[in-house]
Amino acid sequence: MTKSGDLGRLIDSGIVAVMRAQTGEKLVDVAEALLAGGVEVMEVTFTVPGAVQVIEQVASRMGGRILLGAGTVLDSETARIAILSGAEFIVSPSTDLDVIQLCRRYDKLALPGAFTPTEVVQAWQAGADVVKIFPSDCGGPQYLKALSGPLPQVKLMPTGGVNLDTAEDFLRAGACALGVGGALVGSKAVAAGDMAGIETLARRYVEVVRAYRDKV
Repeated sequence: MTKSGDLGRLIDSGIVAVMRAQTGEKLVDVAEALLAGGVEVMEVTFTVPGAVQVIEQVASRMGGRILLGAGTVLDSETARIAILSGAEFIVSPSTDLDVIQLCRRYDKLALPGAFTPTEVVQAWQAGADVVKIFPSDCGGPQYLKALSGPLPQVKLMPTGGVNLDTAEDFLRAGACALGVGGALVGSKAVAAGDMAGIETLARRYVEVVRAYRDKV
């Protein structure tokens, strides 16, 4: 799929599941559970031990059924490794111009992190496809709304503080998609191998997005 097609797929999904765990051994199964629940866009963070191998395994097993990304990418070297391992988009907690340039070189989506209006504009001007507002639990939906008001052209994805109670509020505030980590892929559920629980939660998040979009 083209980069523009991937962007459309990410926005249509509305949920980017953040897979972070103490070990990567169960994350392929987690990815399957998320997809079974209707979430088809997900990222493996580079805080996971053996993240490159996990990305390769998920990409190999699930192929085009999902849109797979790499998260917590701090430099262009890591971004390149992630892309060559199968990542279709790169997510960072901050804005690194070299990472954005690398993504453009490989025609992959760049989702750098930013928080202040200045950082958001700088990331967008540098070529971000979506700006990850992080940490969103600090400002909540009201802060996202304040950002999106003067910057309606910027695609914003809150990450941090997104859960079933706040998801609709973030969407109403202007989020193009929601980055959901521990509230969807909980460390206890992963450790216990509770894939049914993760699948059930995924369905609930998908329903929140669908119900909100059906109203607007």
